[in-house]
Parts: sequence; C-alpha cells; structure tokens
Amino acid sequence: MAQTPSNMTPLGTKAPDFLLPATNFNTNFNFSECKGNKGTLVIFMCNHCPFVLHVIEEIVMIANDYRVQGIGIVAISSNDIEKYPQDGPDKMADFTLTHKIDFPYLYDESQEVAKAYDAACTPDFFLFDNQDKLVYRGQLDDSRPANAIPISGSDLRNAIDAVIYNRKIVEPQKPSIGCNIKWK
Repeated sequence: MAQTPSNMTPLGTKAPDFLLPATNFNTNFNFSECKGNKGTLVIFMCNHCPFVLHVIEEIVMIANDYRVQGIGIVAISSNDIEKYPQDGPDKMADFTLTHKIDFPYLYDESQEVAKAYDAACTPDFFLFDNQDKLVYRGQLDDSRPANAIPISGSDLRNAIDAVIYNRKIVEPQKPSIGCNIKWK
C-alpha cells in the first residue's frame, strides 16, 4: 500500500473553479454551487483506496455534522479509470449509495481539476473559508489503515470549527497520507 502525502498547497490559495458531473445527482456542479456560506471542503477521494475506505464513515459524519453549520462539501475522483475501472462514474454512483453519501461526488475525467488543486493523494482535504481562500490542507486525523489509532476526524474537525467560529487554525498542519492519484 503506497503512502503518498499531500502536496501542502500554500495557504491563502484561491479555490480553483470547476464544472464536473456528479455521479450521484445526474447533473454538473461548479465550485460556487458546492460552496457553503461559512466555507467549503473539497475532498479528493476514490472508491478503491484503502485509506479512503478506512475513513469514509467519518467523512460522511463530518459532512452531515457541518453542512447544517454552513460548510459546503464536495468530493472529486480524478483517477484514471482505464487502469482503475473500479473508480469509474457508475461505480462512484454505487459507492455513494453504499456509504450514504449525499453531497456531490464529482468525476474529473480530464484530471485538470486535480492538477489545479495540486491534489496528490486519496483522501486529500482542502478547506476554504467564506472568501474561497485555502485555510487548511491536511489530514483527517492520525488514524491509518495499518495503525491502531481510532478514527476521530480531529484535525479536520478542529479546522472546520475554526472556520465556523472565526478562530485561528492550529499549526502545524500535517499532510494527509493516502494512495497516490492514479494519473493517466
């Protein structure tokens, strides 16, 4: 199991826009349609990655906990589906049903959006404030599939709380670790 870290995009970076098809809504979404009035969480993930599968329940809980508090949530899969057909749009739609994902799960066929965000791994988390500026890019928490640390979502939850309540985000931000994005 490869362990690729986030690229740690510079804080303050403006959220790149996109227009991508949602596999679970049968329509396209851009960044503005996904954003929340307090901030926006963009997650790069895929269906087969053991790191994503390890934390998907917590990701869904975070989405459910924070959307009602003004955080927009969107997930994007950018993997090459010729080499990894299990990450194709039809399987993504099934994945959303299986895991009760009701936020947009978008398919980035060209991989342009992943490149624009400088995404490197799955899961890779990008949290933007209400001005669409990057305030957090890092891990969910210290739990990994191969360690015994319980999943808490603490790092990401603390960052989201800071955005909602206008507090300073705790430093240092630790990179997410996961499978590398499967580039074409």
